[in-house]
Amino acid sequence: MYALRCHSCNREYDINKPIWRCKCGGFLDIVSDEKVYLSLVDKTINGFWRYKKFIPVLSEEAIVSFNESFTPIVRDKVFGKDVFLKLDYLFPSGSYKDRGSSVLVSKVKELGISKVLEDSSGNAGSSIAMYCAKANVEANIFVPSSTSKGKLTQLVAFGANLKLVKGDRQATSEAALNAAERMYYASHVYNPFFFEGTKTFIFELFEQMNFKLPDNIVMPVGNGTLLIGAYIACKQLMESGYIDEFPKFVCVQSDNCSPLSYVLYGKEKRYSTTMAEGIAIRNPLRLDQMCEIIKETKGIVITVSEEDIKEGLLEMVRKGYYIEPTSASAIAALKVVDLTGSTLVELTGNGLKANEKIYSLLK
Repeated sequence: MYALRCHSCNREYDINKPIWRCKCGGFLDIVSDEKVYLSLVDKTINGFWRYKKFIPVLSEEAIVSFNESFTPIVRDKVFGKDVFLKLDYLFPSGSYKDRGSSVLVSKVKELGISKVLEDSSGNAGSSIAMYCAKANVEANIFVPSSTSKGKLTQLVAFGANLKLVKGDRQATSEAALNAAERMYYASHVYNPFFFEGTKTFIFELFEQMNFKLPDNIVMPVGNGTLLIGAYIACKQLMESGYIDEFPKFVCVQSDNCSPLSYVLYGKEKRYSTTMAEGIAIRNPLRLDQMCEIIKETKGIVITVSEEDIKEGLLEMVRKGYYIEPTSASAIAALKVVDLTGSTLVELTGNGLKANEKIYSLLK
């Protein structure tokens, strides 16, 4: 029914083996010969575990959940444009990453693993730590030493073993990879079970929008966890006959850090700091896979300036949406690109995680 398959060499592994990377070093994807049938959706559950029949956690007793409900979709005008807003920043840990963490930690519990490690700029680590706390799994989280205090506070509060790494996000990933030789890597980048959670974003949209998808989906893209998950779900809906084409994935990065633009469009290679720390990934590990998806789906990459991000943030908080700067980068894209048809913007993270940064922008 399900298998782990290497994205590079196509070698397959048992879905219930505690592995997160192929022997060749390649990334693993989850493959299945089963189609998505909406008749199998468990409508007694008001949240993304209603899609459990399409998620490779085979034991319901292993599911680790806070009974997360559907996040709202709100229609509003942003920079004068009529758009839909998906409020995924309202998840329990304050980030859409809860979708992936719930599925990944559920699989960890099903496999009988007692301790894991993860590396993060903050949101993924906080989310993994929260679900590990509920599952009674030891969480070891590697984060850059520059991570905002709001995110560090969550990690410590959830009882995670915090590993502060000097240097940038890349240095943190390298430190975690070294440690992963000795411990199961609950990585939101390497581990394919995480994408099985983020794909529920699309299933949810499809139901909420009367069984159709918007023409455009605007999202911040760093390591690509939302983009890859969205692609997986759209492909499943397409193979099952529910949609005929992909929505346009509008992938937003900072002018200061846009490896996608460098690879796809040949733009200048620039890596400097950005207030949108969730997308400050100069060398995303699944960069090639993200580029493949953007090309296949006819998506686009939009870059925004720091001033654009600030304006996007102020535009939203003045309307009552308390989002973090990474989410504001997706809002900022509406200033610099004209999109035809219906548009939905994914608001990924809560502003409470970046209070100090937001306060400094408001002064």
